[in-house]
Amino acid sequence: MTIRVVIADDQELMRSALRMCLSPEPDIEVVGEAVDGRQAIALTLRLKPDVLMLDIRMPYVNGVDVIRRLVVPGQEDPVKILVITGFDVEDSLVEALRAGASGFLVKDASAQEVVRAVRVIDQGEALLGPSVTRTLLDRYAGFLPMPVRGGGVVAALTQRELTVLRLVSRGLANAAIAESLHIGASSVKSHVGHLLTKLGLTDRVHLVIFAYENGLIHPGDHVGDDV
Repeated sequence: MTIRVVIADDQELMRSALRMCLSPEPDIEVVGEAVDGRQAIALTLRLKPDVLMLDIRMPYVNGVDVIRRLVVPGQEDPVKILVITGFDVEDSLVEALRAGASGFLVKDASAQEVVRAVRVIDQGEALLGPSVTRTLLDRYAGFLPMPVRGGGVVAALTQRELTVLRLVSRGLANAAIAESLHIGASSVKSHVGHLLTKLGLTDRVHLVIFAYENGLIHPGDHVGDDV
């Protein structure tokens, strides 16, 4: 089944680069391009793409407000929104998360990362690029609540689930986690599913937030620390 994508960016060069990344893929079709926030909303409502690739800073209507207008609580099958930002430190990232964005990538991501992100988002998974995960942690760690160490829900997690949670929180995809732990990708997917169920969370983005709020990962941690 083809993944239908709308690209929304006010820079023609960026739209062209994203289109060149996606168009050769047999399972992805770019069905529209928007040059500002108003056009992004109109095209998404008219074309009903599977994924909207959205620049966070757009003319007329900014990216966060575009998300708020397109992702409405209780809406059936809303468009999945992949935010593309050119800034390593971006105040709007948290606002976009809260508004309902499904994932984030920075504009220097490779073509392979862009294609993979679209596929991951289309499958209903949330995605934080590793550099975006680090940005959020470094910028907002000082404002997070005090860690709730040893809480009942955390204590209920197995050691392997805790390890997977920490690796997810550093922005690693399932394949990279599987390689780190020397297990199959299907096993990682099962662990992530168990984590979501046990913690009552909806996606990987909220697993990241949970890990930070509960002191399971800190600035300066390295991927190999608990592997």
